[in-house]
Amino acid sequence: MYSCKILKDSKSPSGARISTFEITFPRIVLAEFNTHRVFSRNSASSRAIPVEKMLERVREDPFIPIYWGKKQKGMQAEEELSPSDVEEAKGEWLKARDNAIVQVEKLLSLGLHKQITNRLLEPWLWHTCIVTSTEWANFFALRCDKNAQPEIQRIAMLMRDAYVSVDPQLIQGGQWHLPLIYEEGPELEALLSKFGQDGVARISCGRCARVSYLTHDGRRDPEADLALAETLSKNGHMSPFEHAATPIIDEKGPLVYRKPWLDVLRGDGGVERPSLWSGNHRGWIPFRSTLQGEAVWNPA
Repeated sequence: MYSCKILKDSKSPSGARISTFEITFPRIVLAEFNTHRVFSRNSASSRAIPVEKMLERVREDPFIPIYWGKKQKGMQAEEELSPSDVEEAKGEWLKARDNAIVQVEKLLSLGLHKQITNRLLEPWLWHTCIVTSTEWANFFALRCDKNAQPEIQRIAMLMRDAYVSVDPQLIQGGQWHLPLIYEEGPELEALLSKFGQDGVARISCGRCARVSYLTHDGRRDPEADLALAETLSKNGHMSPFEHAATPIIDEKGPLVYRKPWLDVLRGDGGVERPSLWSGNHRGWIPFRSTLQGEAVWNPA
């Protein structure tokens, strides 16, 4: 179930690159993935997906560790169990899954909400995430390293391989990086004609938000996507609006600012000035930054 694909990869006239991935990896390493704070991401939600679907997934395709390290001091297990012990450990892992299923079914019969019931299934779940960033070097350096946990190392290596194999599309100033809007066919032109640039950006963000329910793949209902985006923005759920982005072209514009603490000393003693940032993105303005009140939502 490990999977990785680039939904959209773009570069600005100045060469700043922004990439949006759709990835699936074990739920157990989600916390490690989320420590990378320059990432803009939306994920499948244990609060949103029905318990019955979760049960089906852990029955038919449970996550099983890919490396069964021996107990030792420290965070890394340098040696694996013997082949016979590995097989026994896999059996015990699946017994724990079976026991969790029994308890979840009991809680389900009591009418307990999925936001609690589904949590018991998380160790055996695969997790799908849409993630956008302009900054990947640190993630690849840490998570492709031999000291990384094998489950996050595998997805990081898949992402790195995809990243270096893609030639980003040039996006001019005033144009947009739009994940899940397909430009190969007539869709983009038709959407622009009907909804305008602002509306198309919202449709892209609405589609990215559907990963919470795992309904983002293949669903193409622009009106519904736009309605979802409107609902999200009215209720202060702004993270999906970080995936669509446009190049920074005006250094004096109100939507950008400098982060002087990111100056990098060059080997010759000179200083390389940082690029302009907006939100999480360097060289790009996320659609979120164009929304009024996006930083502090106040329904009053």
